[in-house]
Amino acid sequence: MMPLQLLSRSWRGYPVRPPDSGIARRKSIWERIHIDPWLVGLLLVLMAGGLLVLYSASGQRIDVVIAQAMRFGLALVGMFVLAQFSPTTFLRWAPLAYGVGLAMLVAVEIAGDIGMGAKRWLEIPGVIRFQPSEMMKLAVPLMVAAYLNRCQLPPRLRDIAVCALIIGVPVVLTAIQPDLGTALLMASAALIVVLLAGLSWRLISLVVALAAAGLPLLWMNMHNYQRQRVLTFLDPESDPLGSGWNIIQSTTAIGSGGLWGKGWLEGTQSQLEFLPERHTDFIIAVLGEEFGLVGMLLLLLLYVAIVGRGLWLAAASQDTFGRLVAGSIILTFFIYVFVNVGMVSGILPVVGVPLPLVSYGGTSSVTLLAGFGILMSIHAHRRLLPR
Repeated sequence: MMPLQLLSRSWRGYPVRPPDSGIARRKSIWERIHIDPWLVGLLLVLMAGGLLVLYSASGQRIDVVIAQAMRFGLALVGMFVLAQFSPTTFLRWAPLAYGVGLAMLVAVEIAGDIGMGAKRWLEIPGVIRFQPSEMMKLAVPLMVAAYLNRCQLPPRLRDIAVCALIIGVPVVLTAIQPDLGTALLMASAALIVVLLAGLSWRLISLVVALAAAGLPLLWMNMHNYQRQRVLTFLDPESDPLGSGWNIIQSTTAIGSGGLWGKGWLEGTQSQLEFLPERHTDFIIAVLGEEFGLVGMLLLLLLYVAIVGRGLWLAAASQDTFGRLVAGSIILTFFIYVFVNVGMVSGILPVVGVPLPLVSYGGTSSVTLLAGFGILMSIHAHRRLLPR
């Protein structure tokens, strides 16, 4: 009777597998909750190390460390929640998230909260103060991927023009706040989606040529302090006590750390407050001074492991939308690291990009971990192809 029962089940569309055959595999608890343990473990190690460095960089203020840890906890909850949704949910809600984000960017321009000379924040009195442009780092690439998901790939010139419009509006609204660093990261995340969609080299060359031709226009529309940052990058010693101070002090701190560093809480540049923005954009200089070249290499190795694991998860995506979004999330994370390390070490202009999950800041951490939640969702909900 067993063969006849199996044959009957096969005609009804059920899998032909005898009971107790040992072939079926029970899902692990990680698979059931849609979490990749390797990626989460690496992120937790990074955050723990970040809190250790932050304690020193903040002048040994435990309240700052506790506040950052609470933000990490909130971000981890958000990551877990987002990992439970299917990619089709993100595809369906991408236009709404993009529209709400644009509305908030306009609201920032009209009634935003001013801080450090820039109008970047919205504040609900007594409730929350947040930076809408951070949310758009996810909403813009999601919207571009949702649009390209409906197009024939590789994208045609008309599709690229539509993508340019989708990207350009929020990038301009962010740049005029002014927040050039966030605008560049937002544009990079969305452009990665377009590149992963399969642009021809001819179109890539055309875009690069147009971007190069537009550099003079960009220079004319930059704020004075932004121009000064570029000039300082080219020659930091031209104004050592002014615009060149940050770069000179950060490279001095990194160089003075030597191979093994001066020891935790023993950095002179940071503890004596020579190093500006030491708990935010320039926190890796604190790590370099106190833990030396070895400490910086270990941190970079940890980032490489996170990016490698993320690329492995992204490579398993089997649909256009998931592949584009997953690739954009992990490659944007890499750009974060590259730009921050580059600007602190003096090989890139200072553009105000924090070191991911190490620099002090709440909105940035929530956005980054939300992206990893979407990445794990895409991997967990992939369709299993027959062998």
